[in-house]
Amino acid sequence: MNSAIALINGVTPGRRGGRPVVALAGKELTAAVTEALTVGMRFDGDGELVDDADAARIADLATKLRAVIEDVDAGRVDDAARRVNDLLIETEARPTLARHDGEPWHLHFHAADAPPPISWVAPMATGLAVMIGNPSIERLGICTAPDCDRAYVDTSRNGTRRFCSTTCQNRVKTAAFRARKAAV
Repeated sequence: MNSAIALINGVTPGRRGGRPVVALAGKELTAAVTEALTVGMRFDGDGELVDDADAARIADLATKLRAVIEDVDAGRVDDAARRVNDLLIETEARPTLARHDGEPWHLHFHAADAPPPISWVAPMATGLAVMIGNPSIERLGICTAPDCDRAYVDTSRNGTRRFCSTTCQNRVKTAAFRARKAAV
């Protein structure tokens, strides 16, 4: 889910911590998509992970992933489930055992010959489906900081995260502290 959140936050327009997040294109979009897709991976940066056309398609699919999280955050779980089902159909997500690059058998959620946008986004859609289908749905949301609409998945032990980043959390806590101090 970390790559899905990084992708959504990295390539969908909106607001991050009071600043605009603009739609990217061309090489900037390709770089942002590559950065998001490699979250938690070892990627030496040599070669192209996706080309510009694939990056544009992945960004389009990221907009659809974002809509799922917005629905969950707003309590529209039925709408979120419908959107995820549509994404699962669109990406032809299906569990498949694969073995390649000298690795042992492991689970993929796309066909072996799937194009890059599908091979990257199908597992993300599957991850959202799993979360929507169990109590962890409450761990998906949109940042509650003013002027921020970035997505988050709460991986904390106590499940109380409500911000996309420590920056937004600190911004809200500092504003609350200053408001209390000014009231005294």
